[in-house]
Parts: sequence; C-alpha cells; structure tokens
Amino acid sequence: MKYLELSTTDPYWNLALEAYVFTHMDPDELYFLLWQIENSILIGKHQNTIEEINQEFVDAHHIHVLRRLTGGGAVYHDMGNLNFSFIVRQNTENSYNFRFFVEPVLEVLHSLGVPAEFTGRNDLTIHGLKFSGNAQCAWHGRLLHHGCLMLDANVDYLSEALRVKKVKYESRGIKSVHSRVTCINDHLEQKLTMEEFKKKLRDAVLSREDVQSLTLREEDYRGIRKIRDEQFATWEWNYGRSPSYNLKRERKFPAGLVTAYLQVQAGHIQSVRFFGDFFGNQNLSQLEQAMRHLPLDNQLPVLLARLHPERYMKGIAADEVASLILNE
Repeated sequence: MKYLELSTTDPYWNLALEAYVFTHMDPDELYFLLWQIENSILIGKHQNTIEEINQEFVDAHHIHVLRRLTGGGAVYHDMGNLNFSFIVRQNTENSYNFRFFVEPVLEVLHSLGVPAEFTGRNDLTIHGLKFSGNAQCAWHGRLLHHGCLMLDANVDYLSEALRVKKVKYESRGIKSVHSRVTCINDHLEQKLTMEEFKKKLRDAVLSREDVQSLTLREEDYRGIRKIRDEQFATWEWNYGRSPSYNLKRERKFPAGLVTAYLQVQAGHIQSVRFFGDFFGNQNLSQLEQAMRHLPLDNQLPVLLARLHPERYMKGIAADEVASLILNE
C-alpha cells in the first residue's frame, strides 16, 4: 500500500491529486489518502449543481463548489471533516461494496465506544444519525472509494448551504437535514482533536498492509496542476449548463433520486438529461443520446430495456425509468 496525507486544504488541488492517482499511477498498486479541505460543497457527478446548493449562502460565506468524480449526493465539507480515499484494482469483492472500505472507520469508533453502523446505500450512522457518506466510481479496472467523516463539522453551515430535496428525507420521517446528521465528537465523553482522530484511522488502515509513503515527482505535480486547471477549477465542470425542458419528472428509487428533464414534441423525446444522486460508471450522455426520438407510449419500457439504463444508473432498471418518464 502507498499512503499519502495531503498537506494542503485547497479543494481544487486535492480533488485533482486524487483524480491523478486514480487515473495515472500504477494500476496494480493500492493507495490510501487522508485529506481535508476548507469550506466546500462537493457535488455528485450526476447532480444539477444549481438545484443542490443555496447559492446566496454559498457566495456570502465564500464556500467553494466543486463536482467530484463519483456519484451520490452533495456533501458539505469544512475543517471539521476528515476525508479518506482508497484507490484499488476493481474486483467483484469491492465494486460498490461500500462496507468493505468503511470497516476501519467502524473499528476505530467501536474501540471508542461509539455504536456506529453502516446503513442504507452508503452511509455511516450513530443512533440513526448520519456522520459519513461514501461514494465510488470505476475507471479502466480501477476503483475509487472515498468518504467524508464529520468529526466536528459546522452542522449549521451544512444545513444552510445545501438545498436537499424534501423527498429525500421526508420518506424516512425526518423533518430536516439538520435533524438527520451528527458529528462523532457529540458521542464521545473525551472529544478528539482532528490530529488524534486522523492518527487512529491511519493506524487502523495501515496496520493491515505493508506500507510505503507515496512520493510525488515533478511530473506528477505537473499532471495534477493540469487536471486542476482544466477540470476541477472550471465552471463548465462544476456547474455546467442547466438543461432546457418542457417536461420534468422526479422520483426517489431505492438506488437513488432521479430527475429527468425532457424536451418533448409530438409525443416523442427530443432530448433528455438525467440528474440525481445515483451511482454509475458508464457515460450517462450515451444513454441520453440513445433515448432521443423514443415515443412516450407503451413501447417505451421495451425500447428502454434494449438500452440497458441500469449500466448508467446502477440499480435503476428500464421499467423504473419508463415509469418515471411516463409518470405511472
């Protein structure tokens, strides 16, 4: 295993570094990264940024907004959060097996007497309250898993900065985002500093592997800067253009929230864009292009089945996509 603790809290640099290790370094090596970033919102790969954030609050409090490589929902980050990344070769054991990667976190918290649990698709909770979200993506046989651990985050900022759709939490009987989240330190008699918590997690992970420090070369730094400047620091990547539409459909499935924006003419789809907190590794635009000119009638489920939307939106079948669009 190669280990690196990132020294900067610049969100643009840290996401670019993670992406560089994921896409450019030895594909047979296992990497573990620990990092923090200053006040930021990280948007899931498939989300519509302007619908996920309170832009006025974000601007007033100088909160960075970036889109990450992985699917899932928007996450608020500050210096009370600790982030971890595993980059490994993809196999049947680890692909979308979120629990596999959070075992060291659970081990640390259980040793401290905290009854943390893995729940739902990708969350860690304490007494039903979320303190960690996790996400994954795969690329050319490589798997990136990362998670955010709220040790002592500003929950007030979190609840103000994010515009979480009510359908995501009302179905669980939760009144607000604020009432659904917690911080690890709230459940410890002796609160931990970030450095203490970081050491405990680092030791739990590194004790399982033969470890070497990851040393970056000048050519690596050049590659990271290129990814930062051409991707993570651009408006096109982080916000992009909101779609024009004359029909909007939205539904929460067990595999995630899906919003479809469609241009419909004479009973046929002229264009469609999908957004949501679902996961998926295939290029979603390929599905969107393939759906142009499909009819909005009872043929749609059969035609969609041939396009295999579950390859683009993991866990969401063709009949579910058809039901969403036809509003059935």
